[in-house]
Amino acid sequence: MKTRRITALLLAGAMGLALAGCGGDAARTPAPQETLQQGPTVRPNEITVAIAQDLDDSLDPHMTVAAGTKEIMFNVFEGLVKPTPDGDLVCAVASDYTVSDDRTTYTFTLRDGVRFHNGQTVTAEDVVWSIRRCADVEGGSSLVEAFSAVTDVTANADGTVSITIAEPDNEFFSSLTAAILPRDYADQATAPVGTGPFRYVSRSAQDNVVLERFEDYWGTPAKLDRVTLKIMENPDSILMSLQSGAVDLCAHMTSNRAAQLGEDFNIAEGTMNLVQALYLNNGAEPFDDLRVRQALCYAVDREQILDLAFDGYGSLIGSSMYPAFGKYFDDSLTNYYTHNVDKAKALLTEAGYPDGFEMTITVPSNYTPHIDAAQVIAEQLKAVGINAKLELIEWGAWLSDVYSGRQFQSTVVGLDASTMTARALLSRFESTAKRNFVNYVNEEYDALYRQAQITYDDAEQTRLYKELERNLTENAVNVYIQDLADLVAVRKGLEGLQFYPIYVLDLSTLGWVK
Repeated sequence: MKTRRITALLLAGAMGLALAGCGGDAARTPAPQETLQQGPTVRPNEITVAIAQDLDDSLDPHMTVAAGTKEIMFNVFEGLVKPTPDGDLVCAVASDYTVSDDRTTYTFTLRDGVRFHNGQTVTAEDVVWSIRRCADVEGGSSLVEAFSAVTDVTANADGTVSITIAEPDNEFFSSLTAAILPRDYADQATAPVGTGPFRYVSRSAQDNVVLERFEDYWGTPAKLDRVTLKIMENPDSILMSLQSGAVDLCAHMTSNRAAQLGEDFNIAEGTMNLVQALYLNNGAEPFDDLRVRQALCYAVDREQILDLAFDGYGSLIGSSMYPAFGKYFDDSLTNYYTHNVDKAKALLTEAGYPDGFEMTITVPSNYTPHIDAAQVIAEQLKAVGINAKLELIEWGAWLSDVYSGRQFQSTVVGLDASTMTARALLSRFESTAKRNFVNYVNEEYDALYRQAQITYDDAEQTRLYKELERNLTENAVNVYIQDLADLVAVRKGLEGLQFYPIYVLDLSTLGWVK
């Protein structure tokens, strides 16, 4: 066995990430409950964060689908390893690990004294149960694809845990950010229990979610005592609540609203690490015709979308990969389709739609950036005879009807890569993938995807992933738009916001200036 230190080999295929050292236990002294004196006022050591959607998806991290739920519950759960803002993976529930010479068995030493939020100490049996649950095809896990290569999980006599996979896999290690949970705990969906710096306290449907600092956290404790996540689907209400002092932080602001906040706020700019697109149901007319899909790609002016809806913020993309993935991002696809109304009309005529057609763009009503993009797209499509009607539906209905039920023509949303791997973005388009809500079926894509999964050579796997991206682009599977800019309104006096290369909001580093 080879003792793990920093090994580029293991994560060469996962966003070009470096593995940071695991090290020993961090200090476990919890921060005291406190109030902070600021001028003549005393501020409680807590904040209110506005979020655009309720966490009405399952709160069970092995079952969660919605990126917005994962974004917040990142603070509650941890895996054997966890990501850093720099894109590294560092040990979390584990303190160290080794990898077998044939690169198929990972053996983890568990960190001493890690506790779940219910007070129980994490055991090897909890880890075994958690990993097996992630890989359980029949159990409904949303992580099955990431753990499909697992052939064995064993609690060893020395207290370590060994995970064996069928073949060497560049990206498997990143999957081990999946949450470690207390075995056989039945209420994760509604009363989640993890090991993270914040513990879940309560949820009031369509109103708020409350988190509190976990005093027995093994690592650096959260700076805030309490965070209230206020569900506010109306962006005007968010703006007024920020201005009135009722809300201290809000991510994913539009540039227009951010500009209205005045001197009480700092505006931090990052990227959302999402693939925003007009996603098309490839299994339904008229989008089962390649020429129609290509016509839409030519009809949509993406630069104008950024200018009109986002004041120029955002990064154009041309396939299902965003720039933070570094070596996997193929910039040559960004302008594969350029705005060309005549070419779009010619393709529609060839496909049998010389006068265009009517279509529906279904958009979650709580996401202003997607609504704004859809409105511009609808106007642009009129130039080629397509009458696009916007249908705004609640987030829960979008998840059940569009994402799970696949009952839609088109939709504007952003898709994320929660496991920090290129695979997480590209696997959803494999024909039989449970997450393939756009119903893309392509034998060449499936063959390339299978080849990428059994290729350990980093350069070859990178080439195959780029071929998969090109396949999606050439076949106009979706109308790709951008990786959105992330404008975060942060009340002055609140510091510590960090951006990650994945779609998360880390609350543990936030704190009021003393």
